[in-house]
Amino acid sequence: MYLQYFGLNEAPFSITPDPAFVYLSPEHREALAHLVYGVGQGGSGGFVQLTGEVGTGKTTLCRCLLEQLPEDTRVALVLNPLLTPRELLATICEELGIETGAIADSNKAMVDALNRYLLAQHAGGHRTVVVIDEAQNLSPDALEQVRLLTNLETPKEKLLQMVLLGQPELRQLLQRQDLRQLAQRITARYHLAPLNAAETAAYVRHRLKVAGAQRHLFTRPALRALYRRSGGVPRLINIIADRALAGAYGRESARVNARLVHGAADEVQPAERRVRPSPWRGIAATAAALLLLVTSLFLWRDGYFDPAAGEPSETVAVPAGPTPVPAAATDSDAPANGDVPPAAANDAATSAPVVEDVEPEYVRPDADWLRTQHRAAWDVLAGLWQEPGAGGAIQSACDGMPGTGFACLREAGSWSRIRQLGLPVILVLRSDAARLVVLRGFAGDALLVGAEPDGARVAQRDIESLWFGEFLVAWPQAPDWPVELRRGAAGPAVDIVMRLASFAAPPWQGAGVFDGEFESWLVAFQRRNGLVPDGIVGPNTLLHLLAPTIDEPRLVIENGEDS
Repeated sequence: MYLQYFGLNEAPFSITPDPAFVYLSPEHREALAHLVYGVGQGGSGGFVQLTGEVGTGKTTLCRCLLEQLPEDTRVALVLNPLLTPRELLATICEELGIETGAIADSNKAMVDALNRYLLAQHAGGHRTVVVIDEAQNLSPDALEQVRLLTNLETPKEKLLQMVLLGQPELRQLLQRQDLRQLAQRITARYHLAPLNAAETAAYVRHRLKVAGAQRHLFTRPALRALYRRSGGVPRLINIIADRALAGAYGRESARVNARLVHGAADEVQPAERRVRPSPWRGIAATAAALLLLVTSLFLWRDGYFDPAAGEPSETVAVPAGPTPVPAAATDSDAPANGDVPPAAANDAATSAPVVEDVEPEYVRPDADWLRTQHRAAWDVLAGLWQEPGAGGAIQSACDGMPGTGFACLREAGSWSRIRQLGLPVILVLRSDAARLVVLRGFAGDALLVGAEPDGARVAQRDIESLWFGEFLVAWPQAPDWPVELRRGAAGPAVDIVMRLASFAAPPWQGAGVFDGEFESWLVAFQRRNGLVPDGIVGPNTLLHLLAPTIDEPRLVIENGEDS
Protein backbone atom coordinates (compact mmCIF):
# COMPACT_ATOMS: atom_id res chain seq x y z
CA MET A 1 0.00 0.00 0.00
CA TYR A 2 3.01 2.32 0.33
CA LEU A 3 4.47 1.79 -3.14
CA GLN A 4 2.97 4.87 -4.80
CA TYR A 5 3.68 7.04 -1.75
CA PHE A 6 7.42 6.29 -1.94
CA GLY A 7 7.57 6.11 -5.74
CA LEU A 8 8.33 2.37 -5.87
CA ASN A 9 7.52 0.06 -8.74
CA GLU A 10 7.22 -3.09 -6.62
CA ALA A 11 7.58 -4.27 -3.04
CA PRO A 12 11.29 -4.07 -2.15
CA PHE A 13 11.27 -6.35 0.89
CA SER A 14 9.25 -9.40 -0.06
CA ILE A 15 10.46 -12.52 1.75
CA THR A 16 9.90 -14.60 -1.38
CA PRO A 17 13.27 -15.17 -3.12
CA ASP A 18 13.37 -13.08 -6.29
CA PRO A 19 16.48 -13.24 -8.52
CA ALA A 20 15.96 -9.60 -9.52
CA PHE A 21 16.61 -8.49 -5.91
CA VAL A 22 19.59 -10.72 -5.16
CA TYR A 23 22.29 -8.89 -3.25
CA LEU A 24 25.57 -10.74 -2.92
CA SER A 25 27.75 -9.53 -0.10
CA PRO A 26 31.45 -10.46 -0.26
CA GLU A 27 30.68 -13.46 1.94
CA HIS A 28 27.75 -14.52 -0.24
CA ARG A 29 29.97 -14.29 -3.30
CA GLU A 30 32.57 -16.47 -1.63
CA ALA A 31 29.92 -18.99 -0.62
CA LEU A 32 28.58 -19.06 -4.18
CA ALA A 33 32.10 -19.58 -5.50
CA HIS A 34 32.47 -22.61 -3.21
CA LEU A 35 29.20 -24.04 -4.51
CA VAL A 36 30.12 -23.47 -8.15
CA TYR A 37 33.57 -24.96 -7.59
CA GLY A 38 32.20 -28.00 -5.81
CA VAL A 39 29.61 -28.72 -8.50
CA GLY A 40 31.79 -27.76 -11.43
CA GLN A 41 35.14 -28.87 -12.67
CA GLY A 42 36.83 -28.40 -9.34
CA GLY A 43 34.94 -31.28 -7.79
CA SER A 44 35.21 -34.93 -8.63
CA GLY A 45 31.82 -35.95 -7.32
CA GLY A 46 30.88 -36.26 -3.69
CA PHE A 47 29.21 -33.62 -1.52
CA VAL A 48 29.05 -29.83 -1.35
CA GLN A 49 27.82 -28.42 1.98
CA LEU A 50 26.42 -24.94 2.69
CA THR A 51 25.17 -24.09 6.17
CA GLY A 52 23.88 -20.93 7.78
CA GLU A 53 21.35 -19.61 10.27
CA VAL A 54 17.68 -19.36 9.34
CA GLY A 55 17.10 -16.54 6.86
CA THR A 56 20.73 -15.87 5.94
CA GLY A 57 20.15 -16.55 2.24
CA LYS A 58 20.96 -20.20 1.65
CA THR A 59 17.96 -20.80 -0.62
CA THR A 60 18.72 -17.60 -2.52
CA LEU A 61 22.29 -18.77 -3.13
CA CYS A 62 20.93 -22.13 -4.24
CA ARG A 63 18.81 -20.36 -6.88
CA CYS A 64 21.87 -18.41 -8.01
CA LEU A 65 23.79 -21.67 -8.29
CA LEU A 66 21.08 -23.32 -10.37
CA GLU A 67 21.02 -20.32 -12.72
CA GLN A 68 24.78 -20.59 -13.27
CA LEU A 69 24.82 -24.32 -14.03
CA PRO A 70 25.37 -25.25 -17.67
CA GLU A 71 22.25 -25.99 -19.70
CA ASP A 72 23.25 -29.64 -20.04
CA THR A 73 23.04 -30.14 -16.24
CA ARG A 74 20.21 -32.30 -14.91
CA VAL A 75 19.02 -31.19 -11.45
CA ALA A 76 16.91 -32.93 -8.81
CA LEU A 77 15.75 -30.42 -6.17
CA VAL A 78 14.49 -31.89 -2.88
CA LEU A 79 12.76 -29.28 -0.73
CA ASN A 80 11.19 -31.54 1.88
CA PRO A 81 13.76 -34.01 3.28
CA LEU A 82 11.50 -35.31 6.08
CA LEU A 83 11.39 -38.63 4.25
CA THR A 84 12.32 -42.23 4.81
CA PRO A 85 15.35 -43.49 2.83
CA ARG A 86 13.03 -45.16 0.32
CA GLU A 87 10.86 -42.04 -0.06
CA LEU A 88 13.96 -39.89 -0.53
CA LEU A 89 15.26 -42.23 -3.23
CA ALA A 90 11.86 -42.19 -5.00
CA THR A 91 11.77 -38.38 -4.81
CA ILE A 92 15.20 -38.06 -6.45
CA CYS A 93 14.17 -40.43 -9.23
CA GLU A 94 10.91 -38.58 -9.84
CA GLU A 95 12.71 -35.22 -9.92
CA LEU A 96 14.95 -36.59 -12.67
CA GLY A 97 12.00 -37.93 -14.62
CA ILE A 98 12.57 -41.61 -13.83
CA GLU A 99 9.35 -43.59 -13.65
CA THR A 100 9.05 -45.31 -10.25
CA GLY A 101 5.48 -46.61 -10.30
CA ALA A 102 6.41 -50.29 -10.77
CA ILE A 103 9.61 -50.23 -8.68
CA ALA A 104 8.70 -47.91 -5.75
CA ASP A 105 8.69 -50.87 -3.30
CA SER A 106 12.30 -51.83 -4.00
CA ASN A 107 15.32 -49.71 -3.13
CA LYS A 108 17.53 -51.89 -5.32
CA ALA A 109 15.25 -51.50 -8.35
CA MET A 110 15.20 -47.71 -7.95
CA VAL A 111 19.00 -47.54 -7.53
CA ASP A 112 19.43 -49.69 -10.64
CA ALA A 113 17.09 -47.40 -12.61
CA LEU A 114 18.94 -44.34 -11.34
CA ASN A 115 22.29 -45.89 -12.32
CA ARG A 116 21.06 -46.57 -15.88
CA TYR A 117 19.82 -42.97 -16.08
CA LEU A 118 23.16 -41.55 -14.86
CA LEU A 119 25.16 -43.64 -17.31
CA ALA A 120 22.95 -42.46 -20.17
CA GLN A 121 23.33 -38.83 -19.13
CA HIS A 122 27.09 -39.24 -18.78
CA ALA A 123 27.31 -40.78 -22.25
CA GLY A 124 25.44 -37.77 -23.60
CA GLY A 125 27.82 -35.32 -21.92
CA HIS A 126 25.35 -34.25 -19.24
CA ARG A 127 26.06 -33.72 -15.53
CA THR A 128 23.56 -34.69 -12.80
CA VAL A 129 23.20 -32.80 -9.52
CA VAL A 130 20.96 -33.48 -6.51
CA VAL A 131 20.25 -30.45 -4.27
CA ILE A 132 18.69 -31.12 -0.85
CA ASP A 133 17.41 -28.08 1.04
CA GLU A 134 16.86 -28.13 4.83
CA ALA A 135 19.23 -31.10 4.94
CA GLN A 136 19.50 -30.89 8.73
CA ASN A 137 16.13 -32.67 8.77
CA LEU A 138 17.54 -35.79 7.07
CA SER A 139 17.66 -38.84 9.29
CA PRO A 140 21.00 -40.68 9.66
CA ASP A 141 19.56 -43.55 7.62
CA ALA A 142 18.50 -41.18 4.84
CA LEU A 143 21.96 -39.57 4.85
CA GLU A 144 23.55 -43.01 4.53
CA GLN A 145 21.29 -43.76 1.56
CA VAL A 146 22.41 -40.48 -0.03
CA ARG A 147 26.07 -41.42 0.58
CA LEU A 148 25.61 -44.74 -1.13
CA LEU A 149 24.31 -42.96 -4.24
CA THR A 150 27.69 -41.29 -4.67
CA ASN A 151 29.17 -44.77 -5.21
CA LEU A 152 27.55 -44.74 -8.64
CA GLU A 153 30.52 -44.05 -10.89
CA THR A 154 32.52 -44.93 -13.97
CA PRO A 155 36.13 -46.09 -13.75
CA LYS A 156 37.25 -42.44 -13.91
CA GLU A 157 34.63 -40.24 -12.27
CA LYS A 158 31.51 -39.99 -10.14
CA LEU A 159 28.15 -39.87 -11.85
CA LEU A 160 26.26 -37.87 -9.22
CA GLN A 161 27.02 -34.62 -7.39
CA MET A 162 25.21 -33.90 -4.09
CA VAL A 163 24.60 -30.42 -2.61
CA LEU A 164 23.42 -30.22 1.01
CA LEU A 165 21.92 -26.94 2.28
CA GLY A 166 21.04 -26.69 5.93
CA GLN A 167 21.05 -24.91 9.24
CA PRO A 168 24.03 -25.16 11.63
CA GLU A 169 22.55 -28.37 13.04
CA LEU A 170 23.65 -30.06 9.80
CA ARG A 171 27.29 -29.58 10.76
CA GLN A 172 26.62 -31.17 14.13
CA LEU A 173 24.76 -34.04 12.46
CA LEU A 174 27.67 -34.79 10.13
CA GLN A 175 30.03 -35.02 13.11
CA ARG A 176 28.37 -38.25 14.22
CA GLN A 177 30.71 -41.22 14.29
CA ASP A 178 28.41 -43.33 12.12
CA LEU A 179 28.39 -40.63 9.41
CA ARG A 180 32.14 -40.11 9.20
CA GLN A 181 32.29 -41.72 5.74
CA LEU A 182 29.91 -39.12 4.39
CA ALA A 183 31.77 -36.26 6.11
CA GLN A 184 35.01 -37.39 4.43
CA ARG A 185 33.37 -37.06 0.99
CA ILE A 186 32.53 -33.36 1.37
CA THR A 187 34.72 -31.64 -1.19
CA ALA A 188 33.56 -28.06 -0.52
CA ARG A 189 31.93 -26.61 2.55
CA TYR A 190 31.01 -23.10 3.64
CA HIS A 191 29.16 -21.59 6.60
CA LEU A 192 27.19 -18.45 5.76
CA ALA A 193 27.14 -15.77 8.46
CA PRO A 194 24.65 -12.87 8.72
CA LEU A 195 25.46 -9.50 7.14
CA ASN A 196 27.49 -6.96 9.04
CA ALA A 197 26.31 -3.39 9.59
CA ALA A 198 27.78 -1.99 6.37
CA GLU A 199 26.44 -4.92 4.34
CA THR A 200 22.99 -4.47 5.90
CA ALA A 201 22.89 -0.85 4.76
CA ALA A 202 24.08 -1.82 1.29
CA TYR A 203 21.50 -4.64 1.15
CA VAL A 204 18.62 -2.25 1.99
CA ARG A 205 19.73 0.36 -0.52
CA HIS A 206 20.21 -2.26 -3.22
CA ARG A 207 16.69 -3.63 -2.83
CA LEU A 208 15.17 -0.15 -2.76
CA LYS A 209 17.05 0.81 -5.91
CA VAL A 210 15.86 -2.33 -7.72
CA ALA A 211 12.29 -1.50 -6.62
CA GLY A 212 12.57 1.93 -8.24
CA ALA A 213 13.43 4.22 -5.33
CA GLN A 214 14.91 7.53 -6.44
CA ARG A 215 16.25 8.51 -3.02
CA HIS A 216 17.35 7.02 0.29
CA LEU A 217 14.25 6.10 2.30
CA PHE A 218 16.06 5.01 5.49
CA THR A 219 18.13 7.41 7.57
CA ARG A 220 21.55 6.25 8.73
CA PRO A 221 20.38 5.81 12.34
CA ALA A 222 17.45 3.78 10.97
CA LEU A 223 19.87 1.49 9.12
CA ARG A 224 21.91 1.03 12.28
CA ALA A 225 18.75 0.23 14.21
CA LEU A 226 17.69 -2.20 11.49
CA TYR A 227 21.01 -4.02 11.79
CA ARG A 228 20.75 -4.21 15.57
CA ARG A 229 17.20 -5.53 15.55
CA SER A 230 17.68 -8.00 12.67
CA GLY A 231 21.17 -9.18 13.55
CA GLY A 232 22.01 -8.85 9.87
CA VAL A 233 19.74 -11.76 8.89
CA PRO A 234 18.31 -10.88 5.45
CA ARG A 235 14.86 -12.39 6.09
CA LEU A 236 14.45 -10.40 9.30
CA ILE A 237 15.75 -7.29 7.54
CA ASN A 238 13.01 -7.71 4.94
CA ILE A 239 10.23 -8.22 7.47
CA ILE A 240 11.21 -5.29 9.70
CA ALA A 241 12.01 -2.93 6.81
CA ASP A 242 8.67 -3.66 5.13
CA ARG A 243 6.76 -2.92 8.33
CA ALA A 244 8.83 0.23 8.96
CA LEU A 245 7.98 1.56 5.48
CA ALA A 246 4.31 0.89 6.17
CA GLY A 247 4.65 2.79 9.44
CA ALA A 248 6.29 5.76 7.70
CA TYR A 249 3.52 5.76 5.10
CA GLY A 250 0.84 5.75 7.78
CA ARG A 251 2.47 8.73 9.48
CA GLU A 252 3.18 10.49 6.18
CA SER A 253 6.91 10.54 6.91
CA ALA A 254 9.23 11.10 3.96
CA ARG A 255 11.84 8.74 5.43
CA VAL A 256 12.07 5.92 7.92
CA ASN A 257 13.82 6.89 11.14
CA ALA A 258 15.22 4.74 13.94
CA ARG A 259 12.09 4.96 16.08
CA LEU A 260 9.96 3.56 13.26
CA VAL A 261 12.40 0.67 12.86
CA HIS A 262 12.27 -0.15 16.57
CA GLY A 263 8.47 0.05 16.50
CA ALA A 264 8.33 -2.28 13.51
CA ALA A 265 10.71 -4.73 15.17
CA ASP A 266 8.61 -4.72 18.33
CA GLU A 267 5.57 -5.66 16.24
CA VAL A 268 7.15 -8.51 14.27
CA GLN A 269 9.32 -9.83 17.11
CA PRO A 270 7.02 -9.56 20.15
CA ALA A 271 9.03 -12.01 22.21
CA GLU A 272 12.28 -10.13 21.70
CA ARG A 273 13.56 -7.92 24.48
CA ARG A 274 13.70 -4.33 23.37
CA VAL A 275 17.08 -2.83 22.61
CA ARG A 276 18.42 -0.97 25.58
CA PRO A 277 19.41 2.65 25.07
CA SER A 278 23.10 3.41 25.16
CA PRO A 279 24.52 4.08 28.65
CA TRP A 280 25.52 7.61 27.71
CA ARG A 281 21.85 8.50 27.44
CA GLY A 282 21.16 7.53 31.05
CA ILE A 283 21.24 11.02 32.53
CA ALA A 284 18.87 12.45 29.91
CA ALA A 285 16.51 9.53 30.40
CA THR A 286 16.56 10.08 34.17
CA ALA A 287 15.63 13.74 33.73
CA ALA A 288 12.77 12.79 31.47
CA ALA A 289 11.62 10.17 33.98
CA LEU A 290 11.44 12.83 36.70
CA LEU A 291 9.36 15.01 34.40
CA LEU A 292 7.06 12.09 33.63
CA LEU A 293 6.59 11.42 37.35
CA VAL A 294 5.65 15.03 38.11
CA THR A 295 3.34 15.14 35.08
CA SER A 296 1.63 11.95 36.23
CA LEU A 297 0.93 13.52 39.62
CA PHE A 298 -0.80 16.46 37.95
CA LEU A 299 -2.84 14.13 35.76
CA TRP A 300 -3.86 12.09 38.82
CA ARG A 301 -4.84 15.26 40.67
CA ASP A 302 -6.99 16.41 37.75
CA GLY A 303 -8.75 13.08 37.44
CA TYR A 304 -7.14 11.91 34.20
CA PHE A 305 -5.78 8.66 35.57
CA ASP A 306 -7.52 5.62 34.13
CA PRO A 307 -7.81 2.91 36.84
CA ALA A 308 -8.77 0.29 34.26
CA ALA A 309 -5.58 0.82 32.28
CA GLY A 310 -3.36 0.93 35.36
CA GLU A 311 -1.33 3.86 34.05
CA PRO A 312 -1.80 7.54 33.14
CA SER A 313 -3.69 7.86 29.87
CA GLU A 314 -1.68 9.23 26.96
CA THR A 315 -4.74 10.35 25.06
CA VAL A 316 -6.52 12.71 27.40
CA ALA A 317 -4.93 15.95 26.29
CA VAL A 318 -2.27 17.59 24.16
CA PRO A 319 0.02 20.08 25.92
CA ALA A 320 0.18 23.58 24.49
CA GLY A 321 3.95 23.36 24.20
CA PRO A 322 6.33 20.57 23.20
CA THR A 323 6.49 17.69 25.67
CA PRO A 324 9.97 16.31 26.39
CA VAL A 325 10.32 12.57 25.85
CA PRO A 326 13.06 10.10 26.74
CA ALA A 327 16.09 10.35 24.49
CA ALA A 328 15.72 6.76 23.32
CA ALA A 329 12.26 7.44 21.93
CA THR A 330 12.71 10.75 20.12
CA ASP A 331 11.88 11.16 16.46
CA SER A 332 15.15 12.94 15.90
CA ASP A 333 17.99 10.94 14.42
CA ALA A 334 20.55 13.13 16.18
CA PRO A 335 22.01 11.65 19.39
CA ALA A 336 20.61 13.06 22.59
CA ASN A 337 22.88 15.12 24.81
CA GLY A 338 23.97 12.86 27.59
CA ASP A 339 25.74 15.63 29.53
CA VAL A 340 22.64 17.01 31.20
CA PRO A 341 23.58 18.76 34.45
CA PRO A 342 21.62 17.79 37.58
CA ALA A 343 19.90 21.18 37.51
CA ALA A 344 18.24 20.21 34.24
CA ALA A 345 16.16 17.61 36.00
CA ASN A 346 15.04 20.19 38.56
CA ASP A 347 14.21 22.72 35.84
CA ALA A 348 12.25 20.09 33.95
CA ALA A 349 10.37 19.09 37.07
CA THR A 350 9.44 22.64 37.95
CA SER A 351 8.17 23.22 34.41
CA ALA A 352 5.70 20.33 34.67
CA PRO A 353 2.66 22.56 35.48
CA VAL A 354 2.51 23.38 31.75
CA VAL A 355 0.12 20.41 31.67
CA GLU A 356 -2.49 22.75 33.15
CA ASP A 357 -2.58 24.57 29.79
CA VAL A 358 -3.93 21.57 27.89
CA GLU A 359 -6.91 22.06 25.65
CA PRO A 360 -9.91 20.60 27.51
CA GLU A 361 -11.88 19.82 24.33
CA TYR A 362 -9.60 16.92 23.39
CA VAL A 363 -11.47 13.67 23.95
CA ARG A 364 -10.27 10.19 24.54
CA PRO A 365 -11.46 7.63 21.93
CA ASP A 366 -12.39 4.90 24.38
CA ALA A 367 -14.67 1.97 23.55
CA ASP A 368 -17.93 3.73 24.53
CA TRP A 369 -17.09 6.83 22.50
CA LEU A 370 -16.15 4.72 19.48
CA ARG A 371 -19.42 2.79 19.66
CA THR A 372 -21.37 6.06 19.71
CA GLN A 373 -19.50 7.36 16.67
CA HIS A 374 -19.98 4.08 14.79
CA ARG A 375 -23.74 4.12 15.27
CA ALA A 376 -24.03 7.72 14.12
CA ALA A 377 -21.51 7.71 11.25
CA TRP A 378 -23.91 7.32 8.30
CA ASP A 379 -26.38 9.90 9.59
CA VAL A 380 -23.57 12.35 10.38
CA LEU A 381 -22.24 12.11 6.84
CA ALA A 382 -25.75 12.55 5.43
CA GLY A 383 -26.19 15.67 7.59
CA LEU A 384 -22.93 17.12 6.29
CA TRP A 385 -24.32 16.71 2.77
CA GLN A 386 -27.52 18.49 3.86
CA GLU A 387 -29.44 15.26 3.29
CA PRO A 388 -30.93 14.44 6.71
CA GLY A 389 -32.39 10.98 6.83
CA ALA A 390 -30.22 9.73 3.96
CA GLY A 391 -27.79 7.79 6.16
CA GLY A 392 -29.35 4.50 5.12
CA ALA A 393 -28.99 5.39 1.44
CA ILE A 394 -25.29 6.22 1.90
CA GLN A 395 -24.72 2.96 3.77
CA SER A 396 -26.46 1.01 1.00
CA ALA A 397 -24.31 2.73 -1.62
CA CYS A 398 -21.16 1.80 0.30
CA ASP A 399 -22.45 -1.78 0.48
CA GLY A 400 -22.54 -1.83 -3.33
CA MET A 401 -26.24 -1.19 -3.94
CA PRO A 402 -26.90 0.94 -7.07
CA GLY A 403 -29.58 3.59 -7.55
CA THR A 404 -29.61 4.94 -3.98
CA GLY A 405 -29.02 8.56 -4.95
CA PHE A 406 -25.44 8.38 -3.63
CA ALA A 407 -22.13 7.02 -4.90
CA CYS A 408 -19.51 5.57 -2.56
CA LEU A 409 -15.88 4.53 -2.88
CA ARG A 410 -13.78 2.50 -0.50
CA GLU A 411 -10.24 3.88 -0.65
CA ALA A 412 -6.87 3.14 0.94
CA GLY A 413 -4.42 5.98 1.44
CA SER A 414 -2.90 8.46 3.83
CA TRP A 415 -3.93 11.72 5.45
CA SER A 416 -2.50 13.51 2.40
CA ARG A 417 -4.82 11.53 0.15
CA ILE A 418 -7.82 12.65 2.19
CA ARG A 419 -6.63 16.26 2.18
CA GLN A 420 -6.26 16.03 -1.59
CA LEU A 421 -9.93 15.07 -1.94
CA GLY A 422 -10.97 17.85 0.43
CA LEU A 423 -14.21 16.10 1.46
CA PRO A 424 -15.33 14.60 4.77
CA VAL A 425 -14.87 10.84 4.86
CA ILE A 426 -15.64 7.89 7.09
CA LEU A 427 -12.51 6.33 8.57
CA VAL A 428 -12.62 2.54 8.82
CA LEU A 429 -10.78 1.66 12.02
CA ARG A 430 -9.30 -1.60 13.24
CA SER A 431 -11.11 -1.60 16.56
CA ASP A 432 -12.96 -4.31 18.44
CA ALA A 433 -15.38 -1.76 19.86
CA ALA A 434 -16.48 -0.12 16.61
CA ARG A 435 -15.11 0.63 13.17
CA LEU A 436 -16.59 3.79 11.64
CA VAL A 437 -15.78 7.38 12.55
CA VAL A 438 -16.54 10.46 10.44
CA LEU A 439 -13.49 12.63 9.75
CA ARG A 440 -14.60 16.25 9.33
CA GLY A 441 -11.25 18.02 9.28
CA PHE A 442 -7.80 18.65 10.71
CA ALA A 443 -6.84 20.87 13.63
CA GLY A 444 -3.10 20.96 13.98
CA ASP A 445 -2.10 17.72 15.69
CA ALA A 446 -5.75 16.83 16.22
CA LEU A 447 -8.54 15.52 14.04
CA LEU A 448 -12.06 16.90 13.93
CA VAL A 449 -14.16 13.78 14.07
CA GLY A 450 -17.48 12.41 15.14
CA ALA A 451 -21.12 13.17 15.64
CA GLU A 452 -20.91 16.31 17.76
CA PRO A 453 -22.29 19.50 16.14
CA ASP A 454 -18.85 20.79 15.19
CA GLY A 455 -16.91 17.58 15.62
CA ALA A 456 -14.84 16.51 18.61
CA ARG A 457 -11.09 17.00 18.73
CA VAL A 458 -9.09 13.80 19.10
CA ALA A 459 -5.31 13.59 19.05
CA GLN A 460 -4.27 12.36 15.62
CA ARG A 461 -1.91 9.80 17.17
CA ASP A 462 -4.82 8.16 18.98
CA ILE A 463 -6.69 7.59 15.72
CA GLU A 464 -3.52 6.54 13.88
CA SER A 465 -3.08 3.66 16.32
CA LEU A 466 -6.44 2.30 15.11
CA TRP A 467 -6.34 3.29 11.43
CA PHE A 468 -4.50 1.46 8.65
CA GLY A 469 -5.43 3.82 5.81
CA GLU A 470 -8.92 2.60 4.82
CA PHE A 471 -11.71 5.14 4.38
CA LEU A 472 -15.08 5.61 2.67
CA VAL A 473 -16.02 8.68 0.65
CA ALA A 474 -19.58 9.24 -0.57
CA TRP A 475 -21.36 11.94 -2.57
CA PRO A 476 -24.85 12.55 -4.05
CA GLN A 477 -25.26 11.13 -7.54
CA ALA A 478 -28.16 10.64 -9.93
CA PRO A 479 -29.59 7.09 -9.61
CA ASP A 480 -29.23 6.53 -13.36
CA TRP A 481 -25.63 7.77 -13.63
CA PRO A 482 -23.65 5.34 -15.86
CA VAL A 483 -21.04 3.12 -14.24
CA GLU A 484 -18.37 4.42 -16.63
CA LEU A 485 -17.91 6.74 -19.58
CA ARG A 486 -15.38 6.16 -22.33
CA ARG A 487 -14.42 7.54 -25.73
CA GLY A 488 -17.45 7.82 -28.01
CA ALA A 489 -19.98 8.24 -25.18
CA ALA A 490 -22.51 11.08 -25.42
CA GLY A 491 -25.43 12.49 -23.47
CA PRO A 492 -26.06 14.54 -20.30
CA ALA A 493 -23.49 12.64 -18.23
CA VAL A 494 -20.75 13.45 -20.73
CA ASP A 495 -21.82 17.12 -20.74
CA ILE A 496 -21.47 17.23 -16.94
CA VAL A 497 -18.03 15.56 -17.09
CA MET A 498 -16.87 18.13 -19.66
CA ARG A 499 -17.97 20.99 -17.40
CA LEU A 500 -16.18 19.42 -14.43
CA ALA A 501 -13.04 19.00 -16.53
CA SER A 502 -13.11 22.70 -17.37
CA PHE A 503 -12.51 23.44 -13.67
CA ALA A 504 -9.55 21.05 -13.36
CA ALA A 505 -5.94 22.17 -13.30
CA PRO A 506 -4.98 22.52 -16.08
CA PRO A 507 -8.52 22.82 -17.38
CA TRP A 508 -9.92 21.00 -20.36
CA GLN A 509 -10.42 23.61 -23.09
CA GLY A 510 -11.40 21.45 -26.05
CA ALA A 511 -14.70 20.52 -27.60
CA GLY A 512 -17.53 19.09 -25.52
CA VAL A 513 -17.24 15.57 -26.92
CA PHE A 514 -15.56 12.48 -25.55
CA ASP A 515 -13.07 11.97 -28.38
CA GLY A 516 -9.45 10.88 -28.56
CA GLU A 517 -8.21 14.35 -27.61
CA PHE A 518 -10.25 14.39 -24.41
CA GLU A 519 -9.17 10.84 -23.66
CA SER A 520 -5.52 11.94 -23.83
CA TRP A 521 -6.27 14.85 -21.48
CA LEU A 522 -8.07 12.48 -19.13
CA VAL A 523 -5.14 10.04 -19.02
CA ALA A 524 -2.82 12.89 -18.03
CA PHE A 525 -5.31 14.01 -15.36
CA GLN A 526 -5.49 10.49 -13.96
CA ARG A 527 -1.71 10.21 -13.76
CA ARG A 528 -1.42 13.53 -11.92
CA ASN A 529 -3.92 12.30 -9.34
CA GLY A 530 -2.47 8.84 -8.84
CA LEU A 531 -5.34 7.09 -10.64
CA VAL A 532 -5.27 4.23 -13.12
CA PRO A 533 -4.51 6.01 -16.45
CA ASP A 534 -7.10 4.15 -18.54
CA GLY A 535 -8.89 7.14 -20.11
CA ILE A 536 -12.22 5.99 -18.64
CA VAL A 537 -14.44 8.05 -16.33
CA GLY A 538 -15.29 5.57 -13.59
CA PRO A 539 -16.30 6.40 -10.00
CA ASN A 540 -12.77 7.20 -8.85
CA THR A 541 -11.98 9.53 -11.74
CA LEU A 542 -15.41 11.15 -11.45
CA LEU A 543 -14.80 11.83 -7.75
CA HIS A 544 -11.49 13.56 -8.48
CA LEU A 545 -13.14 15.70 -11.14
CA LEU A 546 -16.08 16.50 -8.90
CA ALA A 547 -14.40 17.14 -5.53
CA PRO A 548 -12.78 20.53 -6.32
CA THR A 549 -16.13 21.93 -7.50
CA ILE A 550 -18.02 21.11 -4.27
CA ASP A 551 -18.52 24.12 -2.00
CA GLU A 552 -20.22 22.29 0.87
CA PRO A 553 -19.32 20.13 2.69
CA ARG A 554 -15.59 20.63 2.71
CA LEU A 555 -12.89 19.09 4.83
CA VAL A 556 -12.33 21.67 7.57
CA ILE A 557 -8.86 22.96 8.40
CA GLU A 558 -8.11 24.38 11.85
CA ASN A 559 -8.09 28.01 10.71
CA GLY A 560 -11.44 27.57 8.99
CA GLU A 561 -10.12 27.47 5.44
CA ASP A 562 -11.19 24.79 3.03
CA SER A 563 -8.66 22.20 1.94
